Amino acid sequence: MQTLDKLLNIKYPIILAPMFLVTNPEMLIVALDNGITAAIPAMNYRNPDDLSKAISKIKSETDLPFGINIIANRSNTKLEKQLDATLADPPAFIITSLGNPVKIIERAHKLGVKVFCDVTELKFAKKVEQLGADALIAVNSSAGGHSGIYPKEELLKKLVAECNIPVINAGGVANGKDLREILESGAAGASIGTIFIASKECAVSDEYKNALIEYDANDIVLTKKLSGAPTTVINTDYVKKIGTKPNFLEYLVVKNTFLKKIAKSIITRNGQSKLAEAAFKATYKTVWCASKSIEHIKEIRSLADIIRDLTD
Repeated sequence: MQTLDKLLNIKYPIILAPMFLVTNPEMLIVALDNGITAAIPAMNYRNPDDLSKAISKIKSETDLPFGINIIANRSNTKLEKQLDATLADPPAFIITSLGNPVKIIERAHKLGVKVFCDVTELKFAKKVEQLGADALIAVNSSAGGHSGIYPKEELLKKLVAECNIPVINAGGVANGKDLREILESGAAGASIGTIFIASKECAVSDEYKNALIEYDANDIVLTKKLSGAPTTVINTDYVKKIGTKPNFLEYLVVKNTFLKKIAKSIITRNGQSKLAEAAFKATYKTVWCASKSIEHIKEIRSLADIIRDLTD
């Protein structure tokens, strides 16, 4: 099976994961310069014009392969315009998250753009493989942000055995040993996020970065209050106060067929606002996404140093 480095013609089979409000063009350029690839969430930009400008700026500074992450489900009301903006000056690949990626795959492939699809279990993996996905991103229960449901080893083993396209592991890789283990288990590469937040190049607040050092794996919890999908966050005092499960009214609205699409869009927007408030300034309303990989974060370092530790 083709590995990620061969698939994209890069030095190391690693994606700096597309983290909402975290992964930015500056981090992406450093990642590319140090032999890995990276992807930026389309949701980072308020409108498609800003996304187009960001892609053009990146391309003016490098010809190395990078990607854009697009939310494919109906809660993303900007999907069509984000896809238009992305394909106007195409990146090397698109990562799809949530929802049905069929339209994205069809349009991207016409322009030679590869599509990697986030999946959390075998039935979704087989579906996107049939739709023509170029690779799977196996989101396991150790992943940060939108988390999976199966442990890393179990999900990876199942997808590698049952699928005929490359499987990229997402979750539970924080050092070179972890990377070697998943590659030996048949993974084509790794999508890695949390450890890169604690980097000098990352633009989030010092409070966010320091929290990655101060808290540990036992402080990571799943919440459904940010997007309706399970999302891993640090269990700060504020998260404890608001709880991690939808309240009764939120539950009723999300379960109502007529209101479901509207409700999910509202919950997602509110969740994104909470993340934005906490990411770049000190606030008591701290909602910080992270995975259990914070266990391995001991200091704020340069991206180059973090990549070097992963690849040595």
